[in-house]
Amino acid sequence: MRIYCQSHSLVLQLCGLAATFLVFMPGWTQQQDLTSAKDNAEVPAAELSSLRGPYFDTSASKNVTALVGKTAYLNCRVRNLGNRTVSWVRHRDIHLLTVARYTYTSDQRFQSIHSPQNEDWTLQIRYPQRRDSGIYECQVSTTPPIGTSMYLSVVEPITTIVGGPDLYINRGSTLNLTCVVKHSPEPPPAIYWTHNSEEINYDSPRGGVSVITEKGDVTTSYLLIQRAMSADSGKYTCSPSNANSKTVVVHVLNGEQPAAMQHGGQLRLEYPISVFLLSASVTLMS
Repeated sequence: MRIYCQSHSLVLQLCGLAATFLVFMPGWTQQQDLTSAKDNAEVPAAELSSLRGPYFDTSASKNVTALVGKTAYLNCRVRNLGNRTVSWVRHRDIHLLTVARYTYTSDQRFQSIHSPQNEDWTLQIRYPQRRDSGIYECQVSTTPPIGTSMYLSVVEPITTIVGGPDLYINRGSTLNLTCVVKHSPEPPPAIYWTHNSEEINYDSPRGGVSVITEKGDVTTSYLLIQRAMSADSGKYTCSPSNANSKTVVVHVLNGEQPAAMQHGGQLRLEYPISVFLLSASVTLMS
């Protein structure tokens, strides 16, 4: 920039000051910009976070597998919510379930749970049924709204006893009852066996009665009764603690060979390793 000054002495002095100021002004402006940038960098992370608005902590929102009839919980954690509102929507029919802590739907099994001490908004579903399985979305009333989805899977474990509903075995043989529990979100904590509605005593004077349980995605419980006798006939029930029970009727025969006789070969085809281990156990106990 060029500055033209007249010859008057006072004007010359003022003109010189103006020129000096303009020469140094660009550097002064640059220094101010650097200072502002430095000040912004020193803003605490918490304050910067509050400036970004609501957002979801997805690490706290996971897909859920629940048992039929057992209360299910879907969790949604919202950071920096401010004065916005959290709602829950069911995708299957685009049905609004809850707004804030109020239940909007007529189905009172749904309820929103929130404590002012945390940032979690939890959808509680009481007595869930298999039809409740599907996608649920947690929404925040920003403009436009934001949301995060999760999947609820409501399952009903299936209990079966291999070879049922009737099993036939010769007197003096070893009876092996195999109870299988499938589609359980977690292995049953315990499996109970009863004979004619009475819990089986593995330490009874009769002896030769034992149980082996293998837990996993599919849980299998083996009830082993050596030297079967007529008194061992009757109803045997396998009752997992988190699934429906299953009953089989055992017939101990005196040499007859009905078509429905229990054959070890059938068990070996379906559970080869387990049956081999059980056979070895029987041999050792004998």
